[in-house]
Amino acid sequence: MLNNITNDTRAVFTQLIEEAKLREGSIVVLGCSTSEVGGSRIGTHSSMEIAAAIYDGFFDLLKEKGIYLAAQCCEHLNRALVIERELATKLNIPVVNAVPQPKAGGSSATTAYARMDDPVLVERIKADAGVDIGGTLIGMHLKETAVPLRLPQKKIGEAFVASARTRAKFIGGARAVYDPELL
Repeated sequence: MLNNITNDTRAVFTQLIEEAKLREGSIVVLGCSTSEVGGSRIGTHSSMEIAAAIYDGFFDLLKEKGIYLAAQCCEHLNRALVIERELATKLNIPVVNAVPQPKAGGSSATTAYARMDDPVLVERIKADAGVDIGGTLIGMHLKETAVPLRLPQKKIGEAFVASARTRAKFIGGARAVYDPELL
């Protein structure tokens, strides 16, 4: 089962990077319920093993491409995000003081905190794209004008996957001409 979770996660993130046209420096927010992946209701069976299998599927891929991860904590930490200190400094985002745990932050955020080079928590971010595994509600952490992505890989384990990218706002009206590279 864990190998399938890793492979399905790799497929989701590979598809996301391609469909969202993510580049070096892009930010991807991840919301993940390991309970849902394992077939239970969100928040009831947090699993570090499932979280490890998920991160095995995408973590090195994002690093290799220079894409930043923002791992959303659960509501016990007010959906704060685990990011690299480098990104917080670059974007001048205030750091908050908490260390995620499996039952206070979630197994996914706890795994992100353990795997990042210099992790910190922040309250908000405006990501370029996102993956929501198991209905964790990541929309508050996406840039304006989110566009749903219909990726071929629709589930990881037992959890449904929703993905989105963002695009520049359209302005101008009927006579405006838009750059197709920004769509």
